[in-house]
Amino acid sequence: MIQGFKEFVLRGNVIDLAVAVVIGAAFTGIVNAIVTGLINPLIALIFRADSLNDLVWSIPNIRGGETDFGWGMIIGAIINFIAVAVVVYFVFVYPLNRAKERAAAKAGIAAEEASSLPTEQELLLQIRDLLAKDSSKA
Repeated sequence: MIQGFKEFVLRGNVIDLAVAVVIGAAFTGIVNAIVTGLINPLIALIFRADSLNDLVWSIPNIRGGETDFGWGMIIGAIINFIAVAVVVYFVFVYPLNRAKERAAAKAGIAAEEASSLPTEQELLLQIRDLLAKDSSKA
């Protein structure tokens, strides 16, 4: 049971996922700082609001008060998502894909050379046939 757990934890996918979670958490701080320091001041210039969270749409309700719809929070979440996606793509995904393409191109040359060699199955069939020939002579 412990061996199975050890194999599960040491799989490449699990380790990649753990790294992605840690990196994602680190980028959250960066993206929040960008939104607070750059996006919110731009919003304040355009909409006369201090942050995206202050952008609301107030509608009178049936009780005589007002109901606020925080459309600014939705826009802020979309901006955060797009910012994180752009950074993750251009910092991690794109360079890793390029590295994989280069490695595949190098491996492709080696694969072409190896393709001229017989496969394991072909070798085993040849061995079987030779053993069958020898046993029929005896």
